[in-house]
Amino acid sequence: MFESLSERLSGTIKRLRGQARLTDDNIKDTLREVRRALLEADVALPVVRTFIDSVQARAVGQDVIQSLSPGQALIKVVHNELVKVMGEANEALQLKTQPPAVIMVAGLQGAGKTTTVAKLALWLKERANKNVMLVSCDIHRPAAIEQLKTLAVEVDVAFHPSTAAQDPVQIATRAADQARRQFTDVLIIDTAGRLHVDVEMMEEIKRIHSAVEPIETLFVVDSMTGQDAANSAQAFNEALPLTGVVLTKTDGDARGGAALSVRHITGRPIKFIGAGEKVTALEPFHPERIASRILGMGDVLSLVEEAHHKVDRNQAQRLAKKLQSGRGFNLEDLRGQLEQMSSMGGVAGLMDKLPGMGSMPKTMKNQTNDREVGRMVAIINSMTPRERRLPNLIKGSHKRRIALGSGTRVQDVNRLLKQHGQMRKMMKKFSKGGMAKMMRGLKGRMPPGMPF
Repeated sequence: MFESLSERLSGTIKRLRGQARLTDDNIKDTLREVRRALLEADVALPVVRTFIDSVQARAVGQDVIQSLSPGQALIKVVHNELVKVMGEANEALQLKTQPPAVIMVAGLQGAGKTTTVAKLALWLKERANKNVMLVSCDIHRPAAIEQLKTLAVEVDVAFHPSTAAQDPVQIATRAADQARRQFTDVLIIDTAGRLHVDVEMMEEIKRIHSAVEPIETLFVVDSMTGQDAANSAQAFNEALPLTGVVLTKTDGDARGGAALSVRHITGRPIKFIGAGEKVTALEPFHPERIASRILGMGDVLSLVEEAHHKVDRNQAQRLAKKLQSGRGFNLEDLRGQLEQMSSMGGVAGLMDKLPGMGSMPKTMKNQTNDREVGRMVAIINSMTPRERRLPNLIKGSHKRRIALGSGTRVQDVNRLLKQHGQMRKMMKKFSKGGMAKMMRGLKGRMPPGMPF
């Protein structure tokens, strides 16, 4: 997310290096480029105008503080204004009410609404320790009811059954009654979607809203629709008392215009962003962290939170003890680390949050992707347990069998073995001399901007 915007802004700000002060002259061209970058990122025009005016008012004439360059000073100004546009701080779900706390989810068809309902249920279950019930009021698409039922099983939460023959308002009220009887903490209602905003859909969700009086009414919107995302959010906001927005498919949107437009146009906060199809791919929206990502400064706080909740600490401790005892880092260990990385959003999700990754060459970014990780896991899975434990046993005939079994080439197997060998040497240094040696070993192999 924000890849193209981040590249444009970083390149533009670099041009101010070597100058001692931000003035009307040296900032004029820079702001023109920033404006162009925002428009190309599909940020709504009123948002762009307000943003540029605010940056110019704060930046022009500002003295460069001690060691800061004009570029760094402008980055600070731009960062602060990005945070302001997106809402200052994360606004959490308001669930302080007599149970069940009802969350109603609305949105256009194809925005990822039903999947988001399941993601939200899992997030509330794991992060907020709530027991959750799901119900679908989408009587126009029986497949949506079955989809939500399947997802409820996957995330292990209660599901209130419904059919296409029922009235959506009755479905919602009966689900609320059942949730109350079962002492459920949160009831999430999935409503019908349409391909566009229409009167019939709006009347239906208004009736459901009046019947159950949800404490949270969330609008789910596809971030890849850019300005249209903000416009459709505004249309729903006029029909319903929205309390927040969930942006989906942010992993497929390199522009990020929706994130910068929705809050300004609707006045409603973005509460969550979804970055992938997995039910774990949902995270709270923190404007200050997103602003840091846009400017290539990473998002270490979110990365730490992801690791805390998703990394298997027992597995990590076992690996640490194994390395300290002098036993080698084998291919089973590598597979475990790759699977842990996938659980944290994959390569793209990690790179998006690491400082300095914005300056990594595109060729290197293309080489380090989730498809390559999947290929590596497939190759390891095609090996025998003995080969995974003792990689040195893998010779020519073994490599051909492994390549055939994983649907890859012998060259791919050789590349994996070479990468594993390099990692094993690194782990050996780590076990003998601690982190300092490992960092020295990495130096020169990491992209510019990494802090070692």
